[in-house]
Parts: sequence; C-alpha cells; structure tokens
Amino acid sequence: MDLIAFIPSPSQGTWNLGPLPLRAYALLIILGIVVAIWVGSKRYVARGGSAGVIGDIALWAVPFGIIGGRLYHVVSDWQLYFAPGGSGIVGALRIWDGGLGIWGAVALGGLGAWIGARRLGVALPPIADAIAPGIALAQAIGRWGNWFNQELFGAPTTLPWGLEIAPQYRPEGYAEFETFHPTFLYESLWMLAVALVLIWADKRFRMGHGRVFALYVLLYTLGRVWIEYLRIDTANTILGVRLNVWTSILVGLGALIYLIVSARMRPGREEVFPPAKYVERERLEQIREAKAAPKEAARVVEVTPGDQASSAEEAAPPKDASASDGPDEVDTSGRRP
Repeated sequence: MDLIAFIPSPSQGTWNLGPLPLRAYALLIILGIVVAIWVGSKRYVARGGSAGVIGDIALWAVPFGIIGGRLYHVVSDWQLYFAPGGSGIVGALRIWDGGLGIWGAVALGGLGAWIGARRLGVALPPIADAIAPGIALAQAIGRWGNWFNQELFGAPTTLPWGLEIAPQYRPEGYAEFETFHPTFLYESLWMLAVALVLIWADKRFRMGHGRVFALYVLLYTLGRVWIEYLRIDTANTILGVRLNVWTSILVGLGALIYLIVSARMRPGREEVFPPAKYVERERLEQIREAKAAPKEAARVVEVTPGDQASSAEEAAPPKDASASDGPDEVDTSGRRP
C-alpha cells in the first residue's frame, strides 16, 4: 500500500525511571483527573460553592470511578481474562495495560460522589453540573492512552489521517492492512466539542438540577454509537449489535427523558450553599486575618522619654506676649482691681 500520509503510532508507551515504570496510559488518566477537578472546582465556585468541595468529593469519586471502570471492562470482555487462554485474575488487575469502561466509571464514580457529598452535607446535582465539562475533557485526554497502547482502533482505511498500527497489534484477519481509523482521535475530538457545548449551553440557558450532566451523557452516547460501529476489536454482541452500542442507546434515552422532565418540573438553576464545614473554616480564617492585620485605632506607639518631652513642649499652649518676663508687680494701693 502506498502511504501518502498517516498518523504514526508511538514506538513505546512505557519509560523506566530507574525501577519505576512510567506508563503513558496511566499518566494521561491522572492528567485527565486533575483537569476535571480543576475545571469542576472553578465552575462550582462560580455557582456559589466553596473551592474545596470538589476536591474533597473527588477523594471518594475517583477511586470508585477507577474501580467501576475496570469492573465494567472485565465483565463486558470477560473472555479476555477468564476464557481458555485468557490472562486470568492477574491480567484483570493490570489496569495500566488499558481497559476502563466509561459506564462503570460513571456509575461507581457517581456513587462515590454521592457518598462524598452526603458527608459534606451538599447537594449532588450542582456538583454533577459543575464537573460535567471536566469529565468530558478528562475523556478527551485519556483517549490518547489508547494511541500509546495501539488499541481500540477502527476498521482499515486509506484516508490521510489513517492510524499506522504495528503488525503485532493488528487483529487476526487484518495483518495485511497498515492503517486504520483512529477512533481514539475521533472520540477525543468529539469529547472536546462536548465540553465546549456544555459550557456554552450552561451559560446560555442557566441549566441546573443535574441537566448539564444529563446533556453530557446524551452527547457522549450520540458520539459513542457511531464511533463504536467503526471499531473492529472483539466485543460481545446482542442481536448482532455490540454491547456498548446497546448501552449507549439506553443510557442516552434515559438522559434525554431526564432533560425533558427535569426542565418542566424544576426549571432554572438551584442555589448552592457552602457546607457548614467550609463556612466555619472561612470564618476562622477571617478571624485569623483580622487578628494579624494592623489596627490603627488600637495601635500603641512607644516613644522615648526625650520624644515625650519634645511632644509635651510642642503641645503646651504659647505664652501671652503682653506678659512680663519678670516677677509680677504687687498693687499696694489697697484698691481692688
């Protein structure tokens, strides 16, 4: 095949820093999480919330999400691990080799977020609305891990942006093809567009009560359906349709129904109140700053004795110019003045 242009795949996805292996897949997931928390925190503060809430909830949501994403992947593709010739339980635990299912990540991540929000005493829907664009950006970043692993690509293509795949990563029956649809790139660009649409729609329509998150789910599922049809990796099917397509259709319909019903029942955007924990923390910080700040009214100026004398002389009233410098004269006439 004569290649006019193509997207090359990285020659490696792991670098060893001494005994520590640095894997691009894991680093990109971490970067995506950091971006999601940063974007979510900025948006939550703009809605009236406290700056530390998103970070505290992430301590629950992130581990739950990673575990959920891995569980969904292992269950939906169990043959890779538990069928004859599979990699077994050890392979199922090797998350750095790739394999996180978004639906498991959203489900268990949402459970973790609910636990964190409940412990803080804050409502979950404003949290979900604030973090939704950040999640989309995290997905856009994380998909590049598939590029480093040379996985989850699409059907063969001769398009100029076809992705070059090394022979050892080509599926059975596709050894003679060199370039494939870069579905990782399609999804990354799609999720970047989803994040921008979410931010625009939220500003334009002042969305609340979880509707930004529902819109994120709806838009993601729309993209996932057509991208899924391009992929050629092994997947379980129902009635000849890939499992992830069915999941996307059902979840997307649920998100659409929620958008419509929620907009009718609870229009507008809810108020966001900081939890008591953060109110008390901010109050203590204000008290601490007030004590540390100089107070002009209460300032005591220490001066030396010489300075006190000078000050006293300056403050003394001036003498009468008509008064005599000598001793006062005594009136001997006996007359009353």
